[in-house]
Amino acid sequence: MPVTQAQADALAHEWIEAWNRHDIDAVLVHYSDDVIFTSPFAVQFAGKEDGTVHGKKELRAYWEKALAAHTNLHFTLHSALPGVSSVVIYYKSSVRDLTAAETMVLDSDGKVTRVLCHYS
Repeated sequence: MPVTQAQADALAHEWIEAWNRHDIDAVLVHYSDDVIFTSPFAVQFAGKEDGTVHGKKELRAYWEKALAAHTNLHFTLHSALPGVSSVVIYYKSSVRDLTAAETMVLDSDGKVTRVLCHYS
């Protein structure tokens, strides 16, 4: 099912605002229990050689460790790009002034089931 621009914008704004409050519970509300999340930072903070975290429990532990290391974390939204059952959130991170794009695949309930993170 195609995602509308309004739906993509709503997800992105809620997600960015939750991250900027460092409210992991509010971020996790958008994810399915069996989410698969791949990020270069998962190697460092989750000890995952393949960079992939499985499930909300592992994802929470990874994010808690990352937030402890980056206590001033702040994201600035550039744009949200809707797709078919997917959204890309394009943003700027305060961590090393990185530009980021997260591709999020959504299930029929709008929960994120798969994430691929990219940074430059």
